[in-house]
Amino acid sequence: MIVTIDGPAGAGKSSVARQLANVLGFQFLDTGAMYRCVVLAALDAGIDLTDQVAMADIASEMKFSTDGDQISLNGQDVTAAIRTQEVTTSIHYAADNPQIRNILVRLQQDFASDVDVVTEGRDQGTVAFPNAECKIFLTASPVERARRRQEQLRQQGEQVELEVILQSQQTRDEQDEARELGGLHAAVDAVHVVTDGMKQFEVVEHLERLVRIRNGDADG
Repeated sequence: MIVTIDGPAGAGKSSVARQLANVLGFQFLDTGAMYRCVVLAALDAGIDLTDQVAMADIASEMKFSTDGDQISLNGQDVTAAIRTQEVTTSIHYAADNPQIRNILVRLQQDFASDVDVVTEGRDQGTVAFPNAECKIFLTASPVERARRRQEQLRQQGEQVELEVILQSQQTRDEQDEARELGGLHAAVDAVHVVTDGMKQFEVVEHLERLVRIRNGDADG
């Protein structure tokens, strides 16, 4: 079974999807981390982020793996490094590159070819897995999303003003929605879930019920 969770930045997709996968006993695929790894690898290699061919080469050559909460790039733990503000503000260079999207979507489809999976991103229910059995569009108000991002950065030792995050978030939303390939759009058959005022465990419980109903286990 494939469960897709799409939504804008700061909606809490990664943490919720990871916990949901654990509850269901499914594999978890953080597709946003894949794009972040491309950007981090390019920055480390001194690649011009506007060079689409060089960026695509980085994507095709990188070795991405995930083990629980840990993200590895070319054998190195980059779990914290890919979440910095520098990577976040540059992620559109990877996300807007059609070659990179094609490369990563193929990797995502290969990952989910023979396992039950919860996968999260921007285009999972529309492009990567249009035939997924359960599609969820997770969102929250802009201010709520920005506050969550601010707290995440604070825990990583970065202090960023809320207004700065809001401005960056709005720019990223506009880029995500305008993207010709893999733009941020809810699948027509996705269930919309707004998480304002909900604790994380409440969101996970709600999504678990949705998945079990879609899987024919209405009593689950």
